[in-house]
Amino acid sequence: MRYAEVDSSTPVITEVSSRVEDRFCTLRWRWPDGVQAVCIHKAPAEAADSGELPPSGMKLYTREEYKANNGYRDRLDDIGLVAYTVYARMTEGTDTLLVRQRDGANRTLVSAGKARIYYSIQQKKSLFGKQKTVHMTITAEVPVSKDVLCYVKKRGGFPASKDDGVLFPFVQDFAAGRNILPPIEIGKEDAVRIFFTDGRKYGLFYELVPE
Repeated sequence: MRYAEVDSSTPVITEVSSRVEDRFCTLRWRWPDGVQAVCIHKAPAEAADSGELPPSGMKLYTREEYKANNGYRDRLDDIGLVAYTVYARMTEGTDTLLVRQRDGANRTLVSAGKARIYYSIQQKKSLFGKQKTVHMTITAEVPVSKDVLCYVKKRGGFPASKDDGVLFPFVQDFAAGRNILPPIEIGKEDAVRIFFTDGRKYGLFYELVPE
């Protein structure tokens, strides 16, 4: 299997559209004359195509299947933005060729939604001590890398952002479900809050929700 570059005689996929409903995505597109099958590639939007070889893990889909199902229907088990690319499929002798459209007209981005990360912070003061104990719990709908979250400590009030105080990384990944973290000791005048390490990046994939 290899790529074929677009020229005046090459069939191309156009008018790609998508609709998401109940965690299923339906794709539709305009079939070029003479093309009886396509290959559909699905990947996270940030995953770059090397451009050297057709990517692995593609779905072969025929024109007959498309007509019977009124499009291509796929379950969205992902989070964040997902890219679907529809390649016109041709044969040349014994070779299979996929038409590479560098203009992106055969590609569409779909939002698969955000996974929720619930967090709880409880602070317990000792009666006479100079410190208090903080208990943090992270409850995630999907596994989450430790690099996604951080906690910030600020003296005299709660931090307003990850830059408003002293930032601390987490040391282990979070499993799907409830994660009870080891307690930490902070000063009596300190307060702690949890933030994304990069809100612009991780906010596309997760929603941070206080319990």
